Amino acid sequence: MTSHIRKIVIRGAGVVGLWQALTLARRGHAVTLCERSPVPFAHACSLYAGAMLAPNCEKESADIIVRELGLRGLALWREAYPGTIANGTLVVAFKRDRAELDRFGRMTEGHRRLSPTELETLEPALADRFAGALHYPEEGHLSPEPALHFLLEQAQAAGARLRLGEEEFPPDADVVIDCRGLAAKDELPTLRGVRGERIVVKSSEVSLSRPVRLLHPRFPLYVVPWGKGVYMIGATVIESEEIGPISLRSALDFLSAAYALDPGFAEAEIVLQGAGARPAFPDNRPRIMVSQRYIYVNGLYRHGFLLAPVMAELVANFIETGATDAEVFVADPAQW
Repeated sequence: MTSHIRKIVIRGAGVVGLWQALTLARRGHAVTLCERSPVPFAHACSLYAGAMLAPNCEKESADIIVRELGLRGLALWREAYPGTIANGTLVVAFKRDRAELDRFGRMTEGHRRLSPTELETLEPALADRFAGALHYPEEGHLSPEPALHFLLEQAQAAGARLRLGEEEFPPDADVVIDCRGLAAKDELPTLRGVRGERIVVKSSEVSLSRPVRLLHPRFPLYVVPWGKGVYMIGATVIESEEIGPISLRSALDFLSAAYALDPGFAEAEIVLQGAGARPAFPDNRPRIMVSQRYIYVNGLYRHGFLLAPVMAELVANFIETGATDAEVFVADPAQW
């Protein structure tokens, strides 16, 4: 419990805003969470996430700060959310793409190289088709929608007030934290959208127990098990702010690659498909931008679930002690 209770308004109830609300409410602050949608998560790009908590894998293409913050983010998820599954991550490549697996291994850490026999022991459905694998045993994943509902319920249980269907926010707040993602673009001119497409399928013929990333020169893919035979299939990173249905071409690429990964997907039922637009700055690094009593938390790019908990922790520490992290905090609006 903090000795100095502040009135804090949080704008946006996606995964970033929810973690802010939960963290600050549990520290004893008077939190109001404002969401423009009249229904929770109706406009949240968080629902389109794979929700892989994979800081070591992300080192392959992300800034080192993502891994550093992500390790803490993974730990916070495991502490807070019982639905966090920590079975690790598998990265595989077909035998002809062995060089891709070697490259990925060189660019990341926290993994162990598996022989084809060891891979078969870990995931029997992947036997015989791959040149071994990289196993990242400390990583985790979760299913986005149940996790969002859990965060909202826990934030409210800790005292946070939820105001749905409102763009306006109480004017008497001591601090306003803006977690609206692309909705804040008018104030953050360098913010851009990165479209992420995904298909959700259900199959009784597939039995993967951890996220699997398939390295492929043309159709890289990841498959995330969400439980009860449901799998999220995703891959794309498209420079576009368009949301909605995915293209026929993307669907063909997804499903063909998924079938190649595990032929059990042949009879899978397509449950959902669609695309969300994730907010990113030109360097794809997350930012906490401070302007007097107004704080933007934005630019988490593909790492919203991974980084949201630690961004909330950093903001809470700043509000209470003034502590900042030079790698994340930006005070000069010219750098926004």
